[in-house]
Amino acid sequence: MAQYMFGSFLTHVNNDALNTLHSPGAVTPFSGIYRCEVCGTEAVSVYGHPLPPQNHHQHPPGFGPIQWRLIVVSTHR
Repeated sequence: MAQYMFGSFLTHVNNDALNTLHSPGAVTPFSGIYRCEVCGTEAVSVYGHPLPPQNHHQHPPGFGPIQWRLIVVSTHR
């Protein structure tokens, strides 16, 4: 789980960008921290670059495919 020390550096928003699942290797739509929806592994990805690929980490059999969700979005590219 992503952690922070100073809450004043973060702002709560309701934004559909934070509610969209992305496939491994897809182009990163926003710079920020992405979390695997299935296992909770986190990764940082930068706008315009590919999200971590399928072989970034492996799920045990039966867990399902990797799907990335943006959990902390950067306000700068």
